[in-house]
Amino acid sequence: MFRARPRRDKPKIMFFLTEDWYFLSHRLRLARACRDLGWDVVVATRVQTHGEKFRNEGFRLLPLRLRRRARAHWAELPATFELIKILLSKRPDILHQVGLKPVINGSLAAMLAPPTVVVNALTGMGYIFTSGRIPVRVARILIQIMLRYCLRPRNHWLIVQNDDDASSLVGSGLILSDRLTVIRGSGVDPDEFIPTAEPELAAGEPVIAVVVSRMLKDKGMREVVFAARALKLRKTPVHIHLVGAPDPDNPSSIPEKTLRQWDREGCIEWIGHKDNISKIWSGAYIAVLPSYREGLPRGRPIVTTDVPGCNDVVEDGVTGFTVPPQDWVGLADAVEKLASSATLRVKMGVKMRDKVVAQFSEAFVVRQTINLYLAALDADKFRREGSDP
Repeated sequence: MFRARPRRDKPKIMFFLTEDWYFLSHRLRLARACRDLGWDVVVATRVQTHGEKFRNEGFRLLPLRLRRRARAHWAELPATFELIKILLSKRPDILHQVGLKPVINGSLAAMLAPPTVVVNALTGMGYIFTSGRIPVRVARILIQIMLRYCLRPRNHWLIVQNDDDASSLVGSGLILSDRLTVIRGSGVDPDEFIPTAEPELAAGEPVIAVVVSRMLKDKGMREVVFAARALKLRKTPVHIHLVGAPDPDNPSSIPEKTLRQWDREGCIEWIGHKDNISKIWSGAYIAVLPSYREGLPRGRPIVTTDVPGCNDVVEDGVTGFTVPPQDWVGLADAVEKLASSATLRVKMGVKMRDKVVAQFSEAFVVRQTINLYLAALDADKFRREGSDP
């Protein structure tokens, strides 16, 4: 096994994720903060269309062949060996890997080419932990065995986004509690999501409820459509927009053909992918997030499911409403209640923003994460110096 390079005054950090777009939407501000501290920032990911954006930020971009779509582990060996070569060449002080597949593949690579510190982030437990299909349940057992080895090394630290995931991982013995930190989400920029008054409604015009998500079954898209059909039958003055694209690399992805059929049916409107989400929210009245399990939602007063992550931010009856997962009737009832009362929407919207600014702001999340980096580096330094004769 190779020894990690001694700690530098200005650390080198390498982010390892499966997709370039995910890094830009969820970790860009953290990487900028590291860069602004004078750290050397490297990003290893699969590059599709955003390579130039990385270079414009001053990050070193290392394209990888790893994909998120579930495949036999041996099929990912070329990407794992590729990562080993990168770790040996770049020798990062901190390897921050985000998502289940990077955590497993990256930890295996780090056993042969260890950075000083490995920070793993499991951002919600995903399809592999929510599906009831027998093949997936078998895969879940194997993944839990692999996670037990990937998360336990002394220089490995773990970030999860909610207390339920933390309790589950510690309770199952996958990680020690002193190596786990709860950091709630990737942060929301309050200056980007500036509160705006609701758009004025003309007589008879429907309230707009918006779902911003990848178009996945386990994000609750089918339940949204069922709820929308019920609301249409009730003649409730609300129209639901689905904002987001299918994700072919996810087994739970909803085909574009199905989305277009739903759109033609007239109970929902499929908008597709949009970059300017703040503009979407400014034209919305209600945010809907019916996920079976989630990392952290963001938006206006929210109707969401009572699952880990979602119920961290939504206090039922205060900042929105929570309903049981896969309960499309409850979802329709909650949307109808908000659609029927502008006073209730405004009241909940104010409390929602206050909570986001206080507990989930981008600056707060970035500060928590960098503090974890520094604490992990200090712990490693103490461990090495303490072991010296």
